[in-house]
Amino acid sequence: MRPGLYLLFVLLVLALTIASLTVPLHSLPELFETDPDLAWIVVAELRLPRALLALVYGAVLGASGAAIQALFANPLASPDITGATGGAAFGAVITAYLIGFASPFGVAIGGVAGAGIALALLLMLAGPRAETATLLLAGIAISAITGAGTALALALAPSPFAFYDAYAWLMGSLVDRSLPQLAFAAIPALAAIAYFARCTPALDRLALGEDVAEAMGHDVAALRRNIIIATAIGVGAAVSVCGAVGFIGLVGPVIARKLTAGHPGRAVLPAALIGAVLLLAADIAVRFAPPDRSVPIGVLTALLGAPFFLWLVAHMRWSARP
Repeated sequence: MRPGLYLLFVLLVLALTIASLTVPLHSLPELFETDPDLAWIVVAELRLPRALLALVYGAVLGASGAAIQALFANPLASPDITGATGGAAFGAVITAYLIGFASPFGVAIGGVAGAGIALALLLMLAGPRAETATLLLAGIAISAITGAGTALALALAPSPFAFYDAYAWLMGSLVDRSLPQLAFAAIPALAAIAYFARCTPALDRLALGEDVAEAMGHDVAALRRNIIIATAIGVGAAVSVCGAVGFIGLVGPVIARKLTAGHPGRAVLPAALIGAVLLLAADIAVRFAPPDRSVPIGVLTALLGAPFFLWLVAHMRWSARP
């Protein structure tokens, strides 16, 4: 991607971050006039973690989506469609509501384990160079299993209010997250993004075929294993804090590959920037919901991402016709 586009996306991230700290605008000036100390607490301890979580979560979804799309050589592979997001939610629910280990660290471990198991299962079912239909069927099967397992775990939870308590989180929410929760999501997510960026040359050469990549000195088996582990760590930790958010990991990498002339490895960092922009914009948009109503951010991304997914499937089918 050209340096000018990088600069454009960085400026867009900065502008949206400022907007995220100030929207809704009408309440802040009044609060600064009546109680400046409380106003700064609202900005620093409520809106700043929310904005940074949106950036980090969107970035890790975009980067991990680009990495596993390169790994499976399929533009439909993304954390939510492959079942990694559902697996992370399932693991976090099991840890928090059945095992009773509800601390942020415990829930994050459950999320990472669930995402890792889901991705490993996908690799076993679909194979490393899965065709589109096989990948979709395997992802649908894993998502169905994890979704049913999550509902069952909530139904069997000791607290009868567990389902209602977990609803907002499962639909995806960045509301009222704290700085420690930000740290629990951001540290693993940024580590995963750094690893994906390091793998850029290997992912580009993997597009030429596994034999070519190995002939050029890359350990393809280790690369595949490490990308699955990094995706599980980054996405699992973010899901454990913010819940499941779909389609960012699909849309961001597809746009990034267009901007990088189809190079899957070089699309990793642009996909991270685009994912951060998309999720931060979505979080700002849900704040304009009608008064006394709350729209989960995962619902909004699904409403906008599902038509894009259908268009992508149709485009691939038409392109494959003789």
